[in-house]
Amino acid sequence: MIFSWIVYESREKRDEVNDKVMKDPRMAELMKPEAMPFDGKRMIYGGFDVLVDL
Repeated sequence: MIFSWIVYESREKRDEVNDKVMKDPRMAELMKPEAMPFDGKRMIYGGFDVLVDL
């Protein structure tokens, strides 16, 4: 698993981008619970290893 994040120039810009992403028809199939590539309950209890420590 790789963890990453996005930095936006403002909260308004973030809201604008998120709105566009959620309305994108290509995302509809990926947002279905049965299409998730992992089981969230098992992931929470699975543990993590640090790859990079700054």
